[in-house]
Amino acid sequence: MRILYVDIDSLRADHLGCYGYHRRTSPNIDALAAEGVRFDRLYGSDSPCLPSRSALIFGRFGINNGVVTHGGTAADPFPEGPPRHFQSRSARTTWTRRMRTAGVRSTTISTFGERHSASQWYQGFNEVYNLGTMGFERADQVDEVAQDWLRRNGASDDWFLHVNLWDPHTPYRTPDEYGDPFADEPLPSWLTEDVRAQLWERPGPHSAQEMLGFTPLGALGRPIELRRQPSQLSDSDEVRRMFDGYDTGVHYSDHYVGRLINTLADMGLLEETAVIVSADHGEALGELGVCGDHHTADETVNRLPMIIRWPGIEGGRVDEGFRYQIDMAATVLEMLGAKVPDDWDAVSFADGLRSGAPDEGRGHVVVGHGAWTCQRAVRFERYLCIRTYHDGYHGYPDVMLFDIEADPHEQQDLADKEPAIVDHALRLLEEWHVEAMRRSSTGIDPMWTVLREGGPWHTRGHLRDYLTRLRDTGRGSWADDLEAKHGAERELQPPQWGAD
Repeated sequence: MRILYVDIDSLRADHLGCYGYHRRTSPNIDALAAEGVRFDRLYGSDSPCLPSRSALIFGRFGINNGVVTHGGTAADPFPEGPPRHFQSRSARTTWTRRMRTAGVRSTTISTFGERHSASQWYQGFNEVYNLGTMGFERADQVDEVAQDWLRRNGASDDWFLHVNLWDPHTPYRTPDEYGDPFADEPLPSWLTEDVRAQLWERPGPHSAQEMLGFTPLGALGRPIELRRQPSQLSDSDEVRRMFDGYDTGVHYSDHYVGRLINTLADMGLLEETAVIVSADHGEALGELGVCGDHHTADETVNRLPMIIRWPGIEGGRVDEGFRYQIDMAATVLEMLGAKVPDDWDAVSFADGLRSGAPDEGRGHVVVGHGAWTCQRAVRFERYLCIRTYHDGYHGYPDVMLFDIEADPHEQQDLADKEPAIVDHALRLLEEWHVEAMRRSSTGIDPMWTVLREGGPWHTRGHLRDYLTRLRDTGRGSWADDLEAKHGAERELQPPQWGAD
């Protein structure tokens, strides 16, 4: 069996044509969806990048594998301690290691492992291609390596090739020579001037007044010089820059997805190759006050696109069941005839994929985020209920409820109006947590580790200066609220990037 898995960083589902987007951002992915199965309610159990891909490679939620953030103790997997053998159990049961038991050789073309010091990503891969560009490479650079690999190896049997594209990830940086494919196309209608003005008054990193972090200058302390990346959402022109910059990154990635598919076709391999396209997380483009990044356990960040075109499987259909992305990993193993490890949280849907019989999947899912905020959320029926443990200085209430079908951009918090629905959601969250702790090998919830160490890693140490900025920019009431809530964090120091 041959499997091509294209993993596009920060790709949100509703900005693809096959998911209903009005802009033609994804003609090649759309064509793939027309021949394959499109998953409509698929969610990353953990976000953003490091927790998401750690869950995928381990087949286990972050609460069970230990990785829920980008720095600090909970950015590394739980140690196995005295029971650890010459090779750890986690290494012996990674997704790619289990593929090997089915005779499949696996290759990753990705800088993710080095960017996040995620050695767990490499466990089980037979080959690793690292461009050394730390996630700032473009799709054309990745494509050069992938095309060479396919020419040399594509005709052989039993391979899995992971190709990681980063172009939709902020800062938006598609080469100027690619042009402006959406310059004359309408923007998403929901972000009106009234909405932009409301966003302008909100606090938080990557908010409308600080789209590059905690200031308009970003982490480097100097203006960013990228034509497609605004630093503030100060007017309608900057709103267009944000949407066009992101959508052009999606379009650029899609172009190279098409090149990979065309190469397989030219080699006579496409009909015998499974092609999967998905993402690690999505991207907020104004939702919940976040403008061009991924900070929350919500629909825009944790809902993922996924298309599977598998030889012999009827295509042109939509799977509407609630599922986790890690369930795809278990499904691939079952389709290959490999055993899914007993301690995985992932559940295969291979039977449904083969038969096409509709089912509700999980019924509901619980998702988490621990890098910019500390949140867990329940997605069920038509609702999303978010429980916030640390707001990442965005000023979120402890509990929010949204009707995603009526309000997909999460503008109307219904928590006060629908207490019975909130109670139901929080019961589902508690049941999930109890079950996770029952199955835990450590008895530790890594989300509480993040809180104990000072809150979300990306926000640690920024409160003192940010309170000053909020007051200097007319947002003093937000500063007062955040100081009252998080005042003890004023004394924290920001994380330091180590010198090479």
